[in-house]
Amino acid sequence: MNELEGLSPDVAARLTKARERVIDSIGKNMDLYGITQSVGRMYGYMYFHNGPVTLDSLSASMGMSKTSMSNGVRTLLDLKMIDKVWSKGSRKDQYEVVPDWYANFSDFFSIRWRKAVEANMSAMSRSLREIRELMAEAGAEDERLQWLLKSDEAKINEAMKYYRWLLRLIEALETGKIFELVPKEEE
Repeated sequence: MNELEGLSPDVAARLTKARERVIDSIGKNMDLYGITQSVGRMYGYMYFHNGPVTLDSLSASMGMSKTSMSNGVRTLLDLKMIDKVWSKGSRKDQYEVVPDWYANFSDFFSIRWRKAVEANMSAMSRSLREIRELMAEAGAEDERLQWLLKSDEAKINEAMKYYRWLLRLIEALETGKIFELVPKEEE
């Protein structure tokens, strides 16, 4: 059933325009975070849809292929922005938005940042080991090389401090402690 059914054409058009403005804004905003605008629009559409949706209904409503919808849904599921839900009498997978924008923000950034931090810290740890091996092999007499190695070691150690701090920030997002520092706005 179309949820706008029964509204006057003028009211339905105005409501649709207001929703589309927000959906476009969500799409553009998600694009800033590396999520395609079409996936952002899909999230916006689902946000305003009152209840679960199937890939078929998403595809029909948005005029996109079922394959594109499937890829977009997978992205949103991975980011914990939507949930797969069960609906009595339906054999098709259905999805609905997780309406907690605070949780969406926390999940999105903690997932993305954790992957980046872990990859960077792994690369830096490996480089530190190699630099320390070179320091041991070079001996004290090669002052220029020792200076270069110590300089690089110090730079990497500074970067590691930042990544350890970022891990604490991620933990604050994941545990909700961030909201003790920056409280959610109450109604």
